[in-house]
Amino acid sequence: MEQIELIEKEYLKKDIPVFKPGDELKVFLEIPQPAEMNLGKKSGRKKKKEERKRMHAQLFQGIVLAKKGSGLRETFIVRKISYGEGVERTFLLHSPFIKKIEVAKQNKTRRAKLYYLRKV
Repeated sequence: MEQIELIEKEYLKKDIPVFKPGDELKVFLEIPQPAEMNLGKKSGRKKKKEERKRMHAQLFQGIVLAKKGSGLRETFIVRKISYGEGVERTFLLHSPFIKKIEVAKQNKTRRAKLYYLRKV
């Protein structure tokens, strides 16, 4: 187990703020977009240009419902209401796609898992 922990230590992020269930977070992501496919005659010249990965910036802001796991496998669930529908997303805390996490608002809760917010 010690060898696994030593390998995982390289990939852990160090700039993660302290947050708990009930807090409102802003999660800044970069999502890779697939390259557009050109099937025309000129597609041979643009191969190198298409192979580059394009990144799309995205913000997801909502309330933390739960935190699970530890180390490299730690995850958290964020819920927001978008156009009257509840949207939940599970994030890996140490994912390379997460560029920044900000705590927008801190709330005090008495539970570790706020799944009852799904019914609201």
